[in-house]
Amino acid sequence: MTQDPKIALPPLVDVKDLRVSFGGKEVVHGVNFSIAPGEKLALVGESGSGKTVTALSLVRLVHNAHITGSARLAGAGEGAAPVELLQASERELLGIRGRDIAMIFQEPMTALNPVYTIGDQIAEVLQIKQALSARQAWDAAVEALAATGIPEPARRAASYPHQLSGGQRQRAMIAMALACRPRLLLADEPTTALDVTLRQQILDLLSDLQRQTGMAVLLITHDLNLVRRFADRVAVMESGHLVEHGPVHEVFGNPRHAYTRKLIESRPERDVQEPRSGEPAVMQADALRVGYPVPIPGFRGWFRRGEFVAVQGARFQVPPGGTLGIVGESGSGKSTMALAALGLIPHGGELEVVGKRWGPDATGNREIRRLVQVVFQDPFSSLSPRMTVEEIVGEGLLVHEPGLSLEERRVQVVRTLDEVGLTEAQFPGLLGRYPHEFSGGQRQRLAIARALIVQPQLLVLDEPTSALDVTIQKQVLKLLQRLQRERGLSYLLITHDVDVIWAMAHEVLVMKDGKVLEAGTVEQVLRDPQDPYTRTLVAAAA
Repeated sequence: MTQDPKIALPPLVDVKDLRVSFGGKEVVHGVNFSIAPGEKLALVGESGSGKTVTALSLVRLVHNAHITGSARLAGAGEGAAPVELLQASERELLGIRGRDIAMIFQEPMTALNPVYTIGDQIAEVLQIKQALSARQAWDAAVEALAATGIPEPARRAASYPHQLSGGQRQRAMIAMALACRPRLLLADEPTTALDVTLRQQILDLLSDLQRQTGMAVLLITHDLNLVRRFADRVAVMESGHLVEHGPVHEVFGNPRHAYTRKLIESRPERDVQEPRSGEPAVMQADALRVGYPVPIPGFRGWFRRGEFVAVQGARFQVPPGGTLGIVGESGSGKSTMALAALGLIPHGGELEVVGKRWGPDATGNREIRRLVQVVFQDPFSSLSPRMTVEEIVGEGLLVHEPGLSLEERRVQVVRTLDEVGLTEAQFPGLLGRYPHEFSGGQRQRLAIARALIVQPQLLVLDEPTSALDVTIQKQVLKLLQRLQRERGLSYLLITHDVDVIWAMAHEVLVMKDGKVLEAGTVEQVLRDPQDPYTRTLVAAAA
């Protein structure tokens, strides 16, 4: 195996025989790896493989875990003694965290404090770790946001987390982690919420900072395209074991372990039939427009409010038994389009479902709402933790078929769960279980079952696989493809993943800044893109 030149350098972090257990059960089994200064090491594996626990253990952020082995961090200055991270006191770790080792967490909405602005949260880190004044820290926070490519960084710095899109929140997290120029960055799925073009921007940013500071990166991800583009070496984890490691080109070009081959072969596959011809569109829109009121600065804001136009002049049709894909970057307006399609926000222009006017103030909303259901991006937050599987899946029947008895409702719940691949044989006591007892992919199947049980004609799929591992993503896409064939469902698919668009869509809209830049069949748009932005999207996903 070819020796990577960075590996010849003295390691920045040297991990030997790392073992992590909870309640006497070992979940990470004797892992060994090292990271050299300036090196980019990717830790790859499915959910539950132990990759995030391994990374968090380096800074002892795993609650109630018993950690053994060795993780030595090289001294910060010339001649400085290395630090044994697993034996360091909490006081020593407080000095190391954020300054020497920083972390980007996977879910920014839970990692960011909802009662402080983004700028205040970044500035706080700079004031504590670099002893900057309040003014200096604020200016540096704005600069850090600008470096991540976030638009209007001064305005965004004054925003609260809930006022930003998912991609913008993720970039704010990245800005916070990089603000103190750490020697090692632990990046746990740092681009999950970002579209493909912004992913490349973030990767370029991290690469630039490496060249300037010698920062190393431990990237935890299930995105193999990201690993190919970014990492020097890759380590593959399965069930807490490190099963394969080496330079990226060697591991991907000639994988030796069966699990590595399984991950590499998990790219989505297109398996769809043509939409039904001769039937009217399930949903159609003409000159669709959605605007939000915004305050106007100065005295003029005392008398009137401004408007931010999130979607303007959109026109589309969702074919019967077919899929319309909407692709674009964070803030492009695609999620606003989904909210309008669900009848949840006021809009201008025309929007119809099965020939009937649709919107918050439309008549006959309950009848139409049964026909249009939704599957959200994150099944963990969209499923109530206090409700059982039977209650979650059967809830729609209480509204749309209130005359059913408990037993009749249960029969439909069991039938629908079986249709999405969840059975009592697999999960004893299935109906009485709660969402936290299932994996991410299984929770998404529950979300699909909840939508299907009321016999809809159209499913709005809002990033239905972006939070899933590549192997689970492929399984969920196959399930959606099968359901479309068997039930004749139509899909409105919102995503930033061009591979998912190719696997699922018949027609495609490309959106940016609230406008539709390009529209057509999936073959036309992805094989011969006309707009420069579309060409950038397609090239970034290649």
